[in-house]
Amino acid sequence: MQNLIITNLMSDTQLTDAPALTALSRAWQLGDAHFSTLHAHHGNLRHWRYHQARLEDACLRLQMPMPDWQAVKTAAQETIDPDGDQVLRITLVRGSGGRGYSITGCGDTTVVLNCAPFPAHYYQWRSQGIPLGVCTGRLGRSSLLAGLKTVNRLEQVLLKAELDANNWPEAVVLDNDGKVIEAVTANLFWREGEHIYTPDLSMAGVCGTVRAWCRDYLGPRLTITDTRLERLLAADEIWLSNALMGLVPVATMGEQRFTRDFIMTRELQQAYEDSY
Repeated sequence: MQNLIITNLMSDTQLTDAPALTALSRAWQLGDAHFSTLHAHHGNLRHWRYHQARLEDACLRLQMPMPDWQAVKTAAQETIDPDGDQVLRITLVRGSGGRGYSITGCGDTTVVLNCAPFPAHYYQWRSQGIPLGVCTGRLGRSSLLAGLKTVNRLEQVLLKAELDANNWPEAVVLDNDGKVIEAVTANLFWREGEHIYTPDLSMAGVCGTVRAWCRDYLGPRLTITDTRLERLLAADEIWLSNALMGLVPVATMGEQRFTRDFIMTRELQQAYEDSY
């Protein structure tokens, strides 16, 4: 795996070989960083504008200085294999400053790029669909951090442990109020007849880039709503989305089996493949 730390992108660009951020960084000590993970496919940074928009929004909400986005994109393109199928993670870390929680005096944002091979099993998931479990672990509600993808992923670490223990490929996650929020590593959609829904993420969850693309593509056909697990089980179709898996249909959820024609998922998959 290749690791690059790109510093001072608001001025001159410098690439420094480094195995990791130092133990004194705010990312290590406080989780004071956020990231986006994208699919780098044969030299294309898939849906770059959605990833940049997500990172910009997080910088604004976390009061973190913006880097030079063109410099970040250029460095990202220089990092990936132009002929490969890869995962590129872009992490933005608040600059170092004084001791403690205060952001006063913190320096320029540090940008970290990590490149790794693409998980090929996602192609099979897209084609065949997957079974979906239901996690017993719950997501906490927090209006301060809801929607953001910060580096503090301990909830997801524990939820992924539950996935592994049950041998599920993915699972639905509820919040502390019992509302459906997302899957462990993906956003969630469902169809009831002609109506399409996705959970409200204003108090928990991560606003993914493919979720944002789906909102643009579906327009008024999509409704954001609160829901309980019972309604999800009664859906005609369920699918998951993230920047790596793309759009993946759900074949079963517990003992509930869903239609195998995946009507809406197939439409979205085709439109997504035609978009960059």
